[in-house]
Amino acid sequence: MKKLIPVATVCFVAMAVAIFAFLAMSTTATAQSAQERLDDRYNRALAAGYKALFLCGAISNAERNGVTRTAESVHEWELTGVYSAIDGIVRDLDYRIVRDTKGGVAQVEVDWTDDMPARFATATWAEGCRLAPIGEVPNVIDSDMPGVRPKSPTIRSFRESSRPIPALAERLSAAFADHYGEGARTTAVIVRQGDSDFSAYAEGFDELTPQRTWSVAKSIAATLVGAAVNQGQVAVDDRPVRDEWRDDARRHISIDHLLRMASGRYSDTPGNRTDPLYAGGSTVEEVATDWPLIYKPGSTYRYANNDTLMAVKAVSDRAEFFSPSDFFAGAGMEHTVAETDWAGDYILSSQVWATAPDLADLGELHLNDGVLPNGLRLLPEGWVDYIADPSGPQPEGTDWGYGAGWWTFRRPEGNAFAGIPDDAFAARGNRGQYVVVVPSRDVVIVRRGEDPAGKRFDIAAFTRDVLATLEK
Repeated sequence: MKKLIPVATVCFVAMAVAIFAFLAMSTTATAQSAQERLDDRYNRALAAGYKALFLCGAISNAERNGVTRTAESVHEWELTGVYSAIDGIVRDLDYRIVRDTKGGVAQVEVDWTDDMPARFATATWAEGCRLAPIGEVPNVIDSDMPGVRPKSPTIRSFRESSRPIPALAERLSAAFADHYGEGARTTAVIVRQGDSDFSAYAEGFDELTPQRTWSVAKSIAATLVGAAVNQGQVAVDDRPVRDEWRDDARRHISIDHLLRMASGRYSDTPGNRTDPLYAGGSTVEEVATDWPLIYKPGSTYRYANNDTLMAVKAVSDRAEFFSPSDFFAGAGMEHTVAETDWAGDYILSSQVWATAPDLADLGELHLNDGVLPNGLRLLPEGWVDYIADPSGPQPEGTDWGYGAGWWTFRRPEGNAFAGIPDDAFAARGNRGQYVVVVPSRDVVIVRRGEDPAGKRFDIAAFTRDVLATLEK
């Protein structure tokens, strides 16, 4: 005989289940909306930091070189087409450009919420701008400079060497159109071969206008490591690169592993994104040093800002004297500035400001195996072969190879880029920054841009076409 369950009991159980489900759904919904609010607030803080740093860097570093960048120009170029989380926020935030008694940029402040201090970046003459951590109170508040809106740019005239090549002028002109990428925005192009120099600039830019190099800075970082090796201060096989790693498996990580993006360490965001450092005001010490090991060092490639940051930190922490500004001056790159975090560590994964001619000089230094025109050697003999050798683990899903801080047009299995010699290598950065070095052709190609997110300039096609034009 079946035992009957009272109807009231069934109803109570059903009601309890329904209430529990409702409460669970409500809790989830509340938690999601709270997290969304938190993320929105964080993105506003990042957008404000991003804007403060770019306004400060673009304007003050240009003025350091004796030229002018306006806030509307920065809005049009650097602050347009940034990554999606902040693109809809960054241009509309109120800002103030604070100048010192001599008229120079002292500080840029950007408001982002009513209950926290403005985000701000401070300017220095020697090392560009530093972004303050979120919540830091600006120490200069006297400013009445209003915010301004952007205007559209145009292309300015070409400058050529004494050896004019009409077809090359046409090729450079195509770089400013959509020929090498729809929606890409070129600001400067230089083609250098021997004593000949061909260049073109967008309106508002010239040979003294610096732009942020983004990840071209990683190749600059490798160059600075090379200079330290040449001075006998470090060796690429040095390990451990950090004293705190002596008691764990990270002691096997070498400077070479870091330059080749093969440390084997984990990080919780894609390797080219370091938002807390780049826009949040965190420090290299906070964001780059403590990630755990998940692969054997030297076994796996992962593009990571943290590896470059640690390679530089390994040198700066142990080298008796580490001065990027002195190296730039010695290499003829007098209009290049390496910026630091709030604590003074160099952000050489991205935060370098350089003119197009300075990047051409960087390429020429590598074209000549690290030797200046006056015969002074800045990089070890054979260093160029080292950084352009894709001998370590390689990136997936691309025809590009990776050496030690520089990209290569060939991979261990061969060269997929028709018309480009096997010995060509390149520095590549976000928003279309490129330095291409082709030793066998004695050619350096520089392309600067501010390509919006999702748009890309085809540097391989441009390199192929330039080389073909120079052959004629």
